Amino acid sequence: MELSRRSALSVIPAATLWAVSQALRAEAEPRRDPAATSSSSAPSDEVSATLLRNTVAVFAGTDGSNARPEVTPKLASLQTTAHARLAAMDGAGQDELFEGVPLGTSDPNLSTSYQYLYEIALATCLPGTEDSGLHGDAAVRRRVVDGLARLHDDWFGDQSKGYYGNWFHWEIGIPAYATKTLVLLRDELAAYRPDLTATYIASMDAYLRNGKDGDVDLDSRFHTGANLADITTNRVLQGALLGDEARITKALADQLTVFATVDPYRPHHGVTDGFYADGSFVQHGSVAYTGSYGKGLLTRIVQTIKILDGTGYVPEDSLVGVVQGWVADGFAPLIFEGWMMEIVKGRAVSRTGTGYADVTSVVEAVVDLSAHTSGNDAEALEGYVKHVRQTSKANLDPTAFVSPVSIARYADILNSPVPARDLGPAASHAPYNAMDRTVHRRPGYAFALARSSARISMYEYMSGENLMPWFQGSGAHYLYLSGADQRQAFGIDYFTAVPPYRLAGVTAPVETRRTVPELYGTLWYDNPGRGFTSSSESQNTYVYFPRGTHAFSGGARLGAYGVTGLVLSDDAAYAAQQAGKLPEDFVAYRAARATRSWFMFDDEILVLSAGVTGMTGRAVTTTVDSRIADPSSPVFITGGLRDGSPWQRTGTAPPAWLRYADEGQKTSVGYVFLSGPPPVVALDTVTRSRRLVRLANADTAVTKQVFTLSYEQAAGVRPTSMAHALVPNASAQQLASYAHGPLSVLSNTDRLQAAVHTHLGITAANAFTPGTHRAGRLSIDGPAAVMLRRTEGGTYLVAVSDPTTTRRTVSVTLHGRPLRCVSADTGVRVHQVPGGTRLDVTTHHAHGRSFTATLAGRT
Repeated sequence: MELSRRSALSVIPAATLWAVSQALRAEAEPRRDPAATSSSSAPSDEVSATLLRNTVAVFAGTDGSNARPEVTPKLASLQTTAHARLAAMDGAGQDELFEGVPLGTSDPNLSTSYQYLYEIALATCLPGTEDSGLHGDAAVRRRVVDGLARLHDDWFGDQSKGYYGNWFHWEIGIPAYATKTLVLLRDELAAYRPDLTATYIASMDAYLRNGKDGDVDLDSRFHTGANLADITTNRVLQGALLGDEARITKALADQLTVFATVDPYRPHHGVTDGFYADGSFVQHGSVAYTGSYGKGLLTRIVQTIKILDGTGYVPEDSLVGVVQGWVADGFAPLIFEGWMMEIVKGRAVSRTGTGYADVTSVVEAVVDLSAHTSGNDAEALEGYVKHVRQTSKANLDPTAFVSPVSIARYADILNSPVPARDLGPAASHAPYNAMDRTVHRRPGYAFALARSSARISMYEYMSGENLMPWFQGSGAHYLYLSGADQRQAFGIDYFTAVPPYRLAGVTAPVETRRTVPELYGTLWYDNPGRGFTSSSESQNTYVYFPRGTHAFSGGARLGAYGVTGLVLSDDAAYAAQQAGKLPEDFVAYRAARATRSWFMFDDEILVLSAGVTGMTGRAVTTTVDSRIADPSSPVFITGGLRDGSPWQRTGTAPPAWLRYADEGQKTSVGYVFLSGPPPVVALDTVTRSRRLVRLANADTAVTKQVFTLSYEQAAGVRPTSMAHALVPNASAQQLASYAHGPLSVLSNTDRLQAAVHTHLGITAANAFTPGTHRAGRLSIDGPAAVMLRRTEGGTYLVAVSDPTTTRRTVSVTLHGRPLRCVSADTGVRVHQVPGGTRLDVTTHHAHGRSFTATLAGRT
């Protein structure tokens, strides 16, 4: 069931919201004039009280929610945590507020100390826990207030000593915990330390050093996307505490800008962080980040909707409509049977939390959002909550929800008669070209592909996280199989057990690379004299998340089918080093070279690679697939030769097909080899520490069976091409049948890659270079991506895109008898030419979007 207000991430409401934000800003500005009277800047007591009351309900619950038995475990957990924090407070030593959390040089420890104070304060404010020993305890609350005062006096209030380490803690993390604590204990503070709230807010303003005049700066690269939502939520609450309407309206005006769908050709304030029309979410300007920063933004925005309920500050219906679009187009396709896909998690792939846990916050946001909708919209959202619950292999733990109110509503939804239903069809193709990602779904599997380009980062490393990320955006794929526990196939253990050079789908040079801490002895490249500090733009560009250097990344979608191409390139760091723009001690690595295409059908993903070379005399590995299994799980690898006889691992004849089966998980993947060198099969049991991929991980040993299937090219060998197909859930009989079709490769060069699926009537092609390219009946004025399908009714469906995002027009000719245009997207012109029918497609500023047309014979 689709949401009734879904349409390209609700672009129209977003545009309306931009106007609303401007009106709010205009309303706020005059009231910031020192000559304005204090009464003119004060919201009504009722509005301010509503904001604060709503906030407490979000985090502490209500009498109604907390009386529910489903909420009892959450309340117990909050109280247990608070008692542990109080015990740590009792045991604190010198220069500590909590035992084991020394202060003075560690910004994470300072943030943790504020978190602990918040957790104690929260436990004293939980409705329905009057018998807990903490609820309403004035002595405990005053200990928290005294703790706030000490932290401010000794470690936070002196701005000349603060702001060391990561800017995030000072502008977002610490203010978030401090502000919520001030909200929870506002009555105690008014009676005991009435000066402390204003003092804290003044200090938090002073720490907005990436802002302007103690406020948000929308032109700052730090105040965008999820970060902007966090900062502005804090400032809304601070405005309510101060009774300062100007602060509230200005913060809301700033926050509303994150609702606007990003137009990369006309960005507001130069910001390209946020949600795009195709459902992509980008943070840090170039990182595909739906599964980390994106879900953080979703959480914060839905909380804002709840906090503003009943205040009349912004049109709630417009907010809800936009966020519904985010959920349906931006999140749901990336969640497979309750698992958040790796391709959109950035450095978070190295953390020990699972893809199932990642989805918890998304589910809570959808639960809350459904409370602000009605009719079909509410039913669709509630049905999705039940769908995630029913398809997930891990029981979602509602005690991980932030709000007790959400837990109660979640229970109501699970017990409702609304049918469980995904927000999209079981067969779909989602080209997230704005963030260089592709998701192809069918009943039984989902195929997720991570790409990169001159627009999108090849990987993300930061703060000792994701230490070996080098090839994660270079064609790495993740094949999720239905019914499997994805923790046994992917997540932290996949990145721990599988070498970074052999991630599934990757073409990588055979060499040993060193991590950033190994190279420089610090978590970043430290060279302030050359512009490299922990949060500098140079650090971002060349160390944390460098982009690729080639423009071609993307493809065409035709209904539920798609073709995607990628030209491997060096990252920005290596290119800058070769141009002499980086210091001599800066280390950068050269990439391998390959031109690659993925043709995504129903039962198969056909993969073509051409021009594969390690460059500079290096060997190179192209990994067809890598999969992990429990060491005790029965894993079988079988196959067949081209003459129909069985394949033997000890034999020398190359296989026509192979089948990997994990009997423990009851999953299988088939591989059909159409051309190229003989594949190399390996199945090894390895033991590695999770700390290899993230310094903060516990030194936990992981033992896994690791299956790798690859093409190995020796150094100095001429560039090679190869073609194979992944066939999820395939039987041996099905794999053997591919000797007779339906896949056929028309071209596999670094100029043109094209293939036909005869059963589906689909011809698809990626043209990578200028000039005219011929593939079957198609002539393509490249570079471009094209799909053509002939239906049983005799009509032709055509899809065209510009994967470089740089061309004004793309022309495609369909040779044969003349055809007439039945329908076409805006920007597509169809006309007759000698020997066929030509489509001229205006791709200018389309950002890789596909344009379609339906053609038929002349009547």
